[in-house]
Amino acid sequence: RNIHEVLQMTVEMAREFFDPVPVVARKLQTLVDVGLSYITLGQSATTLSGGEAQRVKLALELSKRDTGRTLYILDEPTTGLHFHDIELLLGVLHRLADHGNTVVVIEHNLDVIKTADWLIDLGPEGGAGGGEIIAPGTPEQ
Repeated sequence: RNIHEVLQMTVEMAREFFDPVPVVARKLQTLVDVGLSYITLGQSATTLSGGEAQRVKLALELSKRDTGRTLYILDEPTTGLHFHDIELLLGVLHRLADHGNTVVVIEHNLDVIKTADWLIDLGPEGGAGGGEIIAPGTPEQ
């Protein structure tokens, strides 16, 4: 294939194409893992949504060697995502935590919030009217 054809491939297609090149295939797999299998290799970064750009950055971090001592802070990473993509992202975030990393997520999606180990609800309002800890604890509390 020529470079034009490669740049037209989705991440998922490229993952299969580059399977014989493990170092490339692993990096592409991290994009699949965070739910970005549909973007094309030649897609301009300026066309990515905020959530997509954040997941590209997360995939870059995930492709690095895991020390189990990294702090990840994500601001509303599920905004605009379909349920399936949210499930993929949650799986990745839980794997990070399971390996000893700390994952802090600022989120309003209750389906995401209920999967947390620990919550800190801030309020009582947004912006200047907020910032006070309203309720710390587990989702069950």
